[in-house]
Amino acid sequence: MTDLRSITFVPVSLDDLPDAKGRVAVFVGADGKLSRGARRLNRLTKGAVERALESERWEKLKDGDVLSLGFPAGMKAQGVDLVRLSRRPSVAEARKAGAALARIAGSAGLLVLCESLKRAEEVALGLGLRGYRFTDHKTDKGDAPEPAVFHCSDADAVAAAAEPLLAVAEGVVFTRDLVNEPANVLSTTEFASRLEGLRDLGVEVEVLDEDALEKLGMRAFLAVGVGSVTPTKLVVMRWNGGADGSAPLALVGKGVVFDTGGISLKPSQGMESMTMDMGGAGVVAGTMRAIAKRKAKANVVGLVGLVENMPDAAAMRPGDVLRSMKGDTIEIISTDAEGRLVLCDVLWYAQETYKPAAMIDLATLTGACIVALGHDNAAVFSNDDALCSDFLGAAGAEDEGAWRMPLGKPYADLIKSPIADIKNSGGRPAGSITAAEFLHRFVKEETPWIHLDIAGVAHVPRDLTLSPKGATGWGVLSLNRLIADRFEG
Repeated sequence: MTDLRSITFVPVSLDDLPDAKGRVAVFVGADGKLSRGARRLNRLTKGAVERALESERWEKLKDGDVLSLGFPAGMKAQGVDLVRLSRRPSVAEARKAGAALARIAGSAGLLVLCESLKRAEEVALGLGLRGYRFTDHKTDKGDAPEPAVFHCSDADAVAAAAEPLLAVAEGVVFTRDLVNEPANVLSTTEFASRLEGLRDLGVEVEVLDEDALEKLGMRAFLAVGVGSVTPTKLVVMRWNGGADGSAPLALVGKGVVFDTGGISLKPSQGMESMTMDMGGAGVVAGTMRAIAKRKAKANVVGLVGLVENMPDAAAMRPGDVLRSMKGDTIEIISTDAEGRLVLCDVLWYAQETYKPAAMIDLATLTGACIVALGHDNAAVFSNDDALCSDFLGAAGAEDEGAWRMPLGKPYADLIKSPIADIKNSGGRPAGSITAAEFLHRFVKEETPWIHLDIAGVAHVPRDLTLSPKGATGWGVLSLNRLIADRFEG
């Protein structure tokens, strides 16, 4: 797993400033009032800090932005970074500031003068998340990031507040690494092996092979992988941090490690991006790592269906009829609508086996979701207003875009089949909604459920505030907060 930059918290010491290497950061509010550390930096730099704060450039900055002074006289540091931030910033502003410092610093070391700044731990989280780099397959991996040392008036309290946040950051990074991996590296076997490593954190991990899935009647799930030499697997991860016997939250993820579309072959242009079609499984895995790392007081079971969708003489065909674990028959309209075939069996297995208090599935399920919402919001579908409201609140608090979409009989009618109980595609109109309605059929009436279509947010074509271009880890922060707010204690 990609290592997060080493971040530590120490009591404020201004004696280190003249000889500090790398970069030195200090926070200044909109009023330009200098803290004790900023005044010391101003003296060391012969008044350069005050001159910068009087400039037009500083006036144009918003909270979380940075004005940098390069190679300041009187110091050994590469630069001094003046971070515009009020003493009581919002969570988003604090994280933005940390992310800005990560972009500027690159691999250089950081001495961060937080002093009495509120939410310094959130600055650290932003720094850790935005400093992510995926270099596993580069010959020149560049320099490893130097440590970041936060000087805080109450270092012990800030360190305690930062510990669970940085644990969640590890989960986000775990997800990003999985989503960024190419399919010739991240086979279903390798994916399962990495998840088995969660045992070191106290997670119970079980891997079900194709024989076990056949005995369970998961024929819809198995049909997706028959054209591939890569074995289909179901990985179940259990974190038992809550009360004994209490029903768990079930997290279910689509883990298609590569999706050619099968017999309904995708166009070649852009197919290389289908290495990210296991993004839902990646988020489930990252969330399980996060809650285990911070020792969440909740019972959570994560289930990920790992499979590869390839064309082959044995592959499923359009027009085939499959029988699901539930017993419903499914007419195959498109073999490229395969993710719902994975999820329908895993959803049913999760409910039959664990009787969850609630269930959330995540999948890079439809291109229609990207058409509707772009790369800024995941599509949210739910049969339970209270659970959905809690999730949307968690996503809003973590600044992860999510937008509720409708369900209903008119959409469900679009996937009726003349020869089977249901068909796996309702065509182009309302494509993300009919996919959700397909899954809805495999959710028991008594199970509060959310479906998250993360096709547009799992892997993005541009840099974001807290992540570079590529895999984002979207959802780990929101699910962790939902678990903390609704399912712990």
